[in-house]
Amino acid sequence: MADISTQDDVVLLVDSFYDRVRNDNTIGPIFNNIIEDWSHHLPKMYRFWGTVLFGEPGYSGNTIATHIAIDKKFPLKEEHYASWIGLWKSTVDSLFAGEKAEEAKKRGMLMIQLINFKVDDSHNKNFIQ
Repeated sequence: MADISTQDDVVLLVDSFYDRVRNDNTIGPIFNNIIEDWSHHLPKMYRFWGTVLFGEPGYSGNTIATHIAIDKKFPLKEEHYASWIGLWKSTVDSLFAGEKAEEAKKRGMLMIQLINFKVDDSHNKNFIQ
């Protein structure tokens, strides 16, 4: 298996991951209710992961604020985060092997930990984003 090395690889990874997410019993219902237009959402995720993995410009957004808003509609729990990272890692492993693939898994884990921490902390009255 080849490593993640191009934007086309990022597109393949993101598309494959979200195909799994949409069909997952734990997080699929949340994503399918929140995301009304996948054709709008997926290019944002291509840009996000292109920025994370290759330093490519183009992503602008507030990941934390987005997930805090989601938590208000669909309270996010430990099993949601576990499902997300499990799907992310297994998708990476099914498609790629190498340094960037390992980095993608590590960055996914760090991101999900930060989101979990910030979403949980947002329940406190003295929360600072």
